[in-house]
Amino acid sequence: MPVPDPFAAPRTLPGLSRAQRLKAGTDHAHRRLDQRILDLDIFRSRAAYACFLRVQHRLHADAHGLYACPALVQLVPSIQGRQRLSRVACDLADLDAHLPDPAPCAPDIGTPAHGLGWLYVMEGSALGGAVLLKLASQLGLHADFGARHLAPAPEGVAAAWRRFVAELDAIVLDPQQEAAALQGAEAAFARVAHHLDAELG
Repeated sequence: MPVPDPFAAPRTLPGLSRAQRLKAGTDHAHRRLDQRILDLDIFRSRAAYACFLRVQHRLHADAHGLYACPALVQLVPSIQGRQRLSRVACDLADLDAHLPDPAPCAPDIGTPAHGLGWLYVMEGSALGGAVLLKLASQLGLHADFGARHLAPAPEGVAAAWRRFVAELDAIVLDPQQEAAALQGAEAAFARVAHHLDAELG
């Protein structure tokens, strides 16, 4: 069952908001990655799902510092308390699955503008959580056991996303910073692919 695609490219480009430009600019990378994850059939067993959780843990470890970065919190206040690394770790513990080995080389998140692109991908990934949570229930998993990181934000996943996008779109960036934000989003997608290779080959 396909995961809702928050990054699908819009039909037209003129007059797009920042979030829409990031959506358009990362469309190909997202579609390719999404299809790869779907092909893995991560909900065929708890063991397969645990492999997916280790990929998630690697990615959220990469992005963990973004949620405590003063410059980014000032620009995007809604990210406070939204990091999911600890919940992914609890999900792995629920399944008696081991944590992945620490990455030998953490990605360079770079400037705050670059970090905004990373945050766009990380926060956008939560949109599919409701669908994934429902699929996880087939394995006896739920928001309090094994699928904690898929649980929606207290205000609801759609409301949380709209708030994040409103803050993202309101930030004033120059052309160089706009380019850095797109590069950050592209780097985040590339990092997921890297972790899939490391965990699943």
